[in-house]
Amino acid sequence: MDTNDKKIIIAIDGYSSSGKSTMAKSLAKAIGYKYVDTGAMYRAVTLYAMRHGMIGANHTVNIPAIEEALHKIDITFTLMPDGTQHTLLNGEDVENLIRQLDLSENVSPVSAIPAVRQNLVRKQQDFGKERGIVMDGRDIGTTVFPDAELKIFVNAPAATRAMRRVKELQEKGVPVSYDKVLANVVSRDRQDETRAESPLRRAEDAVDLDNSNLTLKEQDAILIKLYNDRISC
Repeated sequence: MDTNDKKIIIAIDGYSSSGKSTMAKSLAKAIGYKYVDTGAMYRAVTLYAMRHGMIGANHTVNIPAIEEALHKIDITFTLMPDGTQHTLLNGEDVENLIRQLDLSENVSPVSAIPAVRQNLVRKQQDFGKERGIVMDGRDIGTTVFPDAELKIFVNAPAATRAMRRVKELQEKGVPVSYDKVLANVVSRDRQDETRAESPLRRAEDAVDLDNSNLTLKEQDAILIKLYNDRISC
């Protein structure tokens, strides 16, 4: 088989703000694959829940209400004229809304709900039926696509990831406190690692990638090499 026709599934997992989405988007564009941001899907569900009064003070969630509403939530992606991908919630472009810090503080408790994860995992698996896809998240290589041909696990210290998140939000004009962002990153790490349904963990056959001191160019070069090595097998 010509390696140009050998489409594979690439699973990129990692901690919050580890840069996995940036690298997944870049890799997908470079090799002509589809890209799916599964974190955006959980954020979209969270936004729906917040809008409909399903999340209360101290990030408490009305689990039965969210479970009941899942069939009303349609999440799709659209490619914008500038080449960026935006998330649509029931047809509405919510890309900027789902990146707000107040929403980030509610994502982990919503994504820990088994029915939510099961619902979105099915949708994510549907996206990958034709292969030729790069998908990033926290359980892609362990739950969504355990047989993915290439798995990468991305990490960096919490302080480094928090600083990246602050920079990202400030570039979008969102005023944030570093300490608050760091607390959110640490909290999400703990919740992601300890949830009962599909906890965040490195797949045994995943390639470890600590990108703490890598430039985007160096990072992209590593990913392209991993991809080329895998399709040449």
